[in-house]
Amino acid sequence: MESTQNPQAVIDADTFSVRRTIDIRAARDKVWRTVTEPELISRWFGEVALDGDGVGAVGTIGWPGERRIPIRVETFDPPSEVSYRWCNEDGPLPETVDERRSTVFTFTLEETPGGTRLTVVETGFERTSDPAALMADHRDGWDGELDKLVALLERDA
Repeated sequence: MESTQNPQAVIDADTFSVRRTIDIRAARDKVWRTVTEPELISRWFGEVALDGDGVGAVGTIGWPGERRIPIRVETFDPPSEVSYRWCNEDGPLPETVDERRSTVFTFTLEETPGGTRLTVVETGFERTSDPAALMADHRDGWDGELDKLVALLERDA
């Protein structure tokens, strides 16, 4: 079975945000686990390591051949919403999340008749050194990463 085709992410330059809404043929609780449990996140996104659970959990995320980025859970409302703050600009990275130059991405999950609608919104690009370039990079990133999420969940359905 072919994965569900979804629209691409969009940039809102006025609010310095990137948004993408996708439909996934999988139950909301399964999608929730796959966007909140580090071992499952690592199957489709970056390799995640977190100390603790829920709001305030801190750790890192990284991709093969790239540096590890500090990350922190900002909101945690099962099974509807989770958000993460991360520092991902070029240049020296702090040991922990630096709120002065970080962005926040929020996953919102809604049940649909065929599965789950997931919306990701990443905000805070106005605090970065090159908002336009970083928003474009992250728009492309959300397209690729969320397509992997859909393929993973629908293959395992």
